[in-house]
Amino acid sequence: MPIYEYKCNECETEFEKLVFNDQKVSCLKCKSKNVKKKFSLFGMSGVENPTSSGCSSCSSSSCSPCK
Repeated sequence: MPIYEYKCNECETEFEKLVFNDQKVSCLKCKSKNVKKKFSLFGMSGVENPTSSGCSSCSSSSCSPCK
């Protein structure tokens, strides 16, 4: 039972929704079905991005000084 993050394309409200199978999602505020699933980094911890050069908080090419 995954929880997904969405953003409404109509009112720009961001929200989370527990989604079962191919359940249709609508905005919690305006009820529009014009919503887009956001890219979530929650499940991505510990995964390196090969195009990234360093940490997001510094300009180093290696994160070893950040740890």
